[in-house]
Amino acid sequence: MKHYEILFILKPTLTEDEIKAKSDFVAEVITKNGGEICGTTDMGTRKLAYKIDKYERGTYKVFYFKAPANLISELVRNVRITEEIIRFLVVKYETKREISAWEKLSKGMRLVPERKEKPAFEKPAAAQEAEESAE
Repeated sequence: MKHYEILFILKPTLTEDEIKAKSDFVAEVITKNGGEICGTTDMGTRKLAYKIDKYERGTYKVFYFKAPANLISELVRNVRITEEIIRFLVVKYETKREISAWEKLSKGMRLVPERKEKPAFEKPAAAQEAEESAE
């Protein structure tokens, strides 16, 4: 089975129950056709880069799943006829590097490690001595 990700944007006018129902519908299509959902991410409602069907905002959802290749055409067909989904994107992860990134993403881990704060800039010892001798 191959590794995939689907990101879809729902209309911002939907209630929480309707959003959950549409998410469950997408999950059901994946599982009924032999796929296995490994992780989900709810990105919340965000401003779109441009208007889509007169909407300036959208509710983003991401599913990480493993599936046979023939499932993708069925998933795309079902998502296209769902009016509440205004955009979607299916991504296939192929290389070892991509698959390791997919595994981290599906577990909710960040790809970029947290940056530790660097100490404040300190002058080199020679510059400090020069300032002290100038005083």
